[in-house]
Formats: sequence, C-alpha cells, structure tokens
Amino acid sequence: MVFAHGSGSSRYSPRNRQVATALHAAGFGTLLLDLLTPGEEEVDMRTGEHRFDVGMLGERVVGTIDWLRQVDDSPIGLFGASTGAAAALIAASARPQDVFAVVSRGGRPDLAGDDLPSVQAPTLLIVGSRDAAVLEMNRGALAQMHAGTALEVIPGATHLFEEPGALEAVAQLALDWFERNLPQEWVRAREGW
Repeated sequence: MVFAHGSGSSRYSPRNRQVATALHAAGFGTLLLDLLTPGEEEVDMRTGEHRFDVGMLGERVVGTIDWLRQVDDSPIGLFGASTGAAAALIAASARPQDVFAVVSRGGRPDLAGDDLPSVQAPTLLIVGSRDAAVLEMNRGALAQMHAGTALEVIPGATHLFEEPGALEAVAQLALDWFERNLPQEWVRAREGW
C-alpha cells in the first residue's frame, strides 16, 4: 500500500503511520513517502505553493508506482490523505492496470478534477461527520466517479480524526476495502503466509 500524504504532512504523520501499522499487521506491505523534496517542503511551509499542485504530486505517485513495478508485481493500493488523495486518484487514473483500490482519509478528491471519471480502481472516501466542508467536496467528487465507489462517514470525527476510536475505524475500513478489492489469487496466496 502506497501512502500519499497531503498538505503540511509527511511520512512521519502519526495518523497515516497508525493506519499503515494496522495494514502491515494484516500482512500488507506499506510504503509511506513524502511527495515533496526537503527543499520544496521548506518553501511550502512558508508559502503553501506546492501543497495544492496536485498534478505534480500525482506525477510523483505515478513515479512510485512505476518504480514498484520494477521490483514487485504485487497488487498496488493507494491511501491518500488531504491533497494526497487527489494525487492518489490522479495516479490511479494514469495507471489503471496497476492500482487495484484507493482509500482516501479526510481527502480532497475533488482536486483530481478531470481525472475523476477515468479512475477505474474501486475507491473508498472516508470523512469525519464534523468535517462539513470536506464532506461536501467528497460527495461532489463521488458523483463524478464511475468505478465502484463508496463514502463512509465516521460519526463525531473531525478532519484529523483525533477523536477516540476514529483512526481505528479508518484503519478497519481501509483494511476491509483493500481486502475486498484484491485480486482473489493474491488473497489466496496471502492467506498461505
């Protein structure tokens, strides 16, 4: 599972690390990567100029998928948070043969724009019920997507899912979604580990 972090976040995000740990415990390989170089991140912290450049961020996720294909042929799932969700969806649109499922946590899938209708991977959008603006953006993005999609709303959760049990619910939903959408031959092989 490739984790695409969003604005102002990194591979050290405690929220994404918690979800990655749950997926890893269930037998999934996880790769948490920064979509900005250290120099770009430094500039972005002052100006915010890179965090919404979802085209560039999407290209970097595509580059990661291409690199993974050189070293492994396992199915790839993408987990995006905030603007990383748009980057994940752009990459899923660009590499439909490689991405089997996408999960967005508190994401901005709407920023994927014209790429949304061409996403073929089943996509789960997870939003907190108290994150009203992002919830509406997710509903709008969902309406533009044609692949198997779903929206899960975590009751009482805000944008960062800091409430007790919220991230655990996100991790379980992500795990269930990825397991349900894996190619069945890979599920059988994974069960034999």
